[in-house]
Amino acid sequence: MTAVSSIPTSTFAFDRPAHVGETRLAVRDLDLIVRYYEQMIGLGVLERGEHGAVLGAGGQPLLHLQSGKDVRPAPQRSSGLFHTAFLMPDRQALGRWLVHAAHSGVRLDGAADHLVSEAIYLSDPEGNGIEIYADRPHGRWSYGADGTVAMDTLPFDLQALYDETPKDRFGGMDDRVAIGHLHLKVGNLPDADAFFENVLGLRKMCTYPGASFYATGGYHHHVAANIWQSRGTGAREANQAGLSRYSLHFNDRTAFEGVKNALDTLEIPTVREGNAVRFTDPWGMDVVLTA
Repeated sequence: MTAVSSIPTSTFAFDRPAHVGETRLAVRDLDLIVRYYEQMIGLGVLERGEHGAVLGAGGQPLLHLQSGKDVRPAPQRSSGLFHTAFLMPDRQALGRWLVHAAHSGVRLDGAADHLVSEAIYLSDPEGNGIEIYADRPHGRWSYGADGTVAMDTLPFDLQALYDETPKDRFGGMDDRVAIGHLHLKVGNLPDADAFFENVLGLRKMCTYPGASFYATGGYHHHVAANIWQSRGTGAREANQAGLSRYSLHFNDRTAFEGVKNALDTLEIPTVREGNAVRFTDPWGMDVVLTA
């Protein structure tokens, strides 16, 4: 199926029954991290205070940063964030960010062609993983008879993308950028399956050795979990740097009510304020659900 170039390929990720909304990182050096996400990643600062900041794109908040004297470095093998993945609206926007990264001296950790997407990986100065990626048109994805999607990790020719991209001045992230997925480090995958499938109602779309990928509505993944560095670990410690909160927004009200019912059935403590539900996941991170 041929892509319609006027339609952003990222739209598919966000009109599913549910998708990732915003995230919050606990950081040790607020000034340093704000500068990094503003200057290197290209997010805009929407709010700024003495102990926190909100960054986003197109006026929409995506990343909350919170600091404090008691924030401690996260052990490498702890549960928590593997990476936050910012989804570009198309390959051209990914190329523009790559040109900016090359001209700004941004250090990259790697890149990969995942069949469903092309991704660039890096880390912020406190070790929080970041993915900048663009989806291929979902009509070109390969689905199995059971509804799972084919993914792989193949070489991605960054030089070719750089060469084909105009070297215009970078004016910040495209206004249509949002968090396409969130990848977590967990202690074991059966617990992740039970939580993301049975509690949050996501479906397992793909598995790698040591990792599972979950989504709604046939997306390749809105959330992933792996044990590559964190096998056997428990919940994150209080005041630990890294991911402390993430949100899921439900476009489907029936799916949202189903998750609330699952939380009640399993007697998971929640705080309900208006149309939002907040609770703690098995790894010690706050989850906020909205509809």
